[in-house]
Amino acid sequence: MSTAPEQARWALIIGAGRQGASLARFYAGRGARVVLNDRRPARALVAAWRNLAGVPATWVTGGHPAFLLQGPQVVGVSGGVPLSLPLLQQAQAQGLPLVSDAGLFFAVAPCPTVGITGSSGKTTTTTLVGRMVAAAAREAAGIAYSQSGETAPSALFRKAWVGGNIGNPLLHEVPAMQPDDVAVMEVSSFQLEIAHASPRVAVVLNITPNHLDRHGSMDAYIAAKARILAFQGPDDVAVLGWEDPLDWGLREQVQGRLVGFGLTPPPQGVTGVTVRGGMFVWHSPQAPEEPLLPLDAVALRGRHNRLNVAAALAVARVLGLPPASMRAGVEGFTGVPHRLEPVRVHRGVTWYNDSIATSPARVLAALRAFDRDEPLILLAGGRDKHLPWDAWAREVRRRVTHVILFGEAAPLLKAALDATDGDLPQTVTVVPDLHAAVQRAAALAQPGSVVLLSPGCASYDQFRNFEERGEKFRQWVHALP
Repeated sequence: MSTAPEQARWALIIGAGRQGASLARFYAGRGARVVLNDRRPARALVAAWRNLAGVPATWVTGGHPAFLLQGPQVVGVSGGVPLSLPLLQQAQAQGLPLVSDAGLFFAVAPCPTVGITGSSGKTTTTTLVGRMVAAAAREAAGIAYSQSGETAPSALFRKAWVGGNIGNPLLHEVPAMQPDDVAVMEVSSFQLEIAHASPRVAVVLNITPNHLDRHGSMDAYIAAKARILAFQGPDDVAVLGWEDPLDWGLREQVQGRLVGFGLTPPPQGVTGVTVRGGMFVWHSPQAPEEPLLPLDAVALRGRHNRLNVAAALAVARVLGLPPASMRAGVEGFTGVPHRLEPVRVHRGVTWYNDSIATSPARVLAALRAFDRDEPLILLAGGRDKHLPWDAWAREVRRRVTHVILFGEAAPLLKAALDATDGDLPQTVTVVPDLHAAVQRAAALAQPGSVVLLSPGCASYDQFRNFEERGEKFRQWVHALP
């Protein structure tokens, strides 16, 4: 009889990043033997080693030798490690289970769990739900579910735990969690593709082309996202957006209760959050609509962010939070760093940092967040993820006054623009890197212009991650004379 992954007494962990470290802490905390393996040499792992000081683990660095598969009962995989790695393929051939921190967390968490995935908006929506739960939290509170799977309207919670792909993996925090807490986790497709458990409330915000360099095809990417629903039961809830065809198409895979969200009227017979008369409302075919939140309470720019709020409100309503807690979670929230983040108004020019936009679809959402009469200067480029650029090129040709392209993908993006008809941009400039792009934008910008860093590409050609790219952008903008 095979051992459940969470009960393994010998775990091999591949990747010493945040998720790998959380996996190591989890298994070590349960008394398991832990072997931690990373392709990087030991000298590059000093910070990771210090982070895990006191955690009993054997380290194997500088590669992925085959002998590591002699003994472990489970292989934990950090999200950044591709499943195409030969060692992982061999592990699967041997029948060893591969697990992610998210799958383990959903399997062992002692409290209600909310998992939020999607091609965009995950961090914003996760943060909003966490803020709403925190606003409603009360000591010594209980949680009660009705037979329909919906939380009783009077439910109160002790604490909100917010993490996952957003930063803190949460898995190693399980011993501190109580049954009357709520854990809200952002989950990536990388974590989901080997997940073996689902959250009580599973949210898929949207599905647009992304990470095709990792997943290989759109079908594989959709399948990875859909795994968030795969292990739910009849008492669980799936929250899907009816405005996104690929997202709404997952409703056939829902095993529990379906709740929808959107800004347009809901499909016939669907329960969920929509907008009516300047108000987010809870719509149910069997009951009068319930007002939840005025639209003007949302400070975030763009229609995509209003959809994120609608999804967060749907989760809050499923959890039984009162409208006052929903409003407290939304009011005063101006966004997460690197997501349409206002950086500076300088010489009449407004600069925005949208470094999180690592796909063309995210750039389109950012562009549509600005009024048509706002002259836009777009900074785009980085490392391509094998995504389609046609729709991006058409929108840029309609909307952007000046385009400045940088990094490895600059020739690809310029070719997409050259192949597309349109009156704009007035200029398309190719520069070697982001710093040069900032300097060029400063020279082009006139009072009233908006300069938007929304790259559409990964950052790895010049930066460790999108956060470092956004931080450097901020520094360079603030340094402008």
